[in-house]
Amino acid sequence: MSASLIQLVDIPQRGDARGQLSVAELGGVLPFAVRRAYWIHGTKPGVSRGFHAHRQLRQLCVCVAGSVRISLFDGAREESVMLATATQGLLIGPGLWREMHDFSPDCVLMVFADAEYAESDYIRDREQFIKHAQA
Repeated sequence: MSASLIQLVDIPQRGDARGQLSVAELGGVLPFAVRRAYWIHGTKPGVSRGFHAHRQLRQLCVCVAGSVRISLFDGAREESVMLATATQGLLIGPGLWREMHDFSPDCVLMVFADAEYAESDYIRDREQFIKHAQA
């Protein structure tokens, strides 16, 4: 059996009576230098997002509030995971189709990426992605 598409990493926590602090450091849970960070929030009920793959981009997704279900597809297999804690992140490598569903009303999904935005890195058509994955 091949490895899972889902690569979860534990996010180190530090805390005391005042609250918690989460840490994502290079060489720790981040296997790459961060070149871009963004967050998805305010997603309307019933809306799904993503629907693309990246040719080279690597990402770490952390749901810092609420919850979201992320589905990954490699052209042959599809797996899903519910992110619902700031103490765990999902590593997504290149060559995986991703979709995000079931956003809770309070969801804030933080994404760390290893490169700046480049439209040429996106594959936005699922059938084109399947052809790319089988090549």
